[in-house]
Amino acid sequence: MEKPVSIKDNAEDYQDLKRAVSLLESPSLTARLSGLLGSPIESAVKALPNWVSGKINGAVVAALHTSADAALWSLENTPKKQASTLLHKVYAATSGAVGGAFGFAALFVELPISTTIMMRSVADVARSEGFDLEDFATKQACIEVFAMGGNSQADDATETGYYITRSFTTQAMQQLSKELAAIAAKQGAGAAGRLSPGQVGKWLALLIEKVASRYGVTISSKFAAQAVPVIGAFTGATINALFTDFYQDMARGHFIVKRLEHKYGFEQIKGEYAQILGRRLAG
Repeated sequence: MEKPVSIKDNAEDYQDLKRAVSLLESPSLTARLSGLLGSPIESAVKALPNWVSGKINGAVVAALHTSADAALWSLENTPKKQASTLLHKVYAATSGAVGGAFGFAALFVELPISTTIMMRSVADVARSEGFDLEDFATKQACIEVFAMGGNSQADDATETGYYITRSFTTQAMQQLSKELAAIAAKQGAGAAGRLSPGQVGKWLALLIEKVASRYGVTISSKFAAQAVPVIGAFTGATINALFTDFYQDMARGHFIVKRLEHKYGFEQIKGEYAQILGRRLAG
């Protein structure tokens, strides 16, 4: 049976793409946090102690490195299995409550735990969309989700927020990909398309560095909101549940788009995505 030439020939796939656009172009995580707290979060972020702001990026990089492996290894590789979205929110809320109750020191201890829970939740969504958790590309796509803080007014109006974020990570990876491909070619035909552990590590380190610069912004907001001990316990639980829900939505949209790109091609899906978004904004 031939594949449909156009996604519009398949009503179910087209509805999936519309759902992905709705999820991926929803209000940013910072906007959702401001709505939860009843006031803009930016002023609270500026009030963070300098030592906290200085440690956040390093902590985020370490948390992403740790969570990427732990999260995928903890799930059975059974593509199409339904995702356990509620269970991960409960785990994240519990982690946030503990971290929020004891102030800044505990927040740095809690960060890798909550990031691993969220990464596991993202991988769970990827698996439910039919992706192979043992595929390096799936691991890369799971990490990319954490660069998605939502659409931004700073984004180029000729592009969409989601595809801007995709290009943010892929541009950096393209150059490294060429370097690694050249190394593989020198190693002979048997090594072509296969990365050594050292090459994989170099690839992931660069990707995580890029993603951390964006994920760190949302983590700063989380720290600011949980700054007050005891009061922060309730806030921590609520914020972690909000974070997990947000990244589950981003993951669902991201892996729907990638699944459809595999089926219909990158350019067609990107074009249809832009048309659907244009109609949403016009409406």
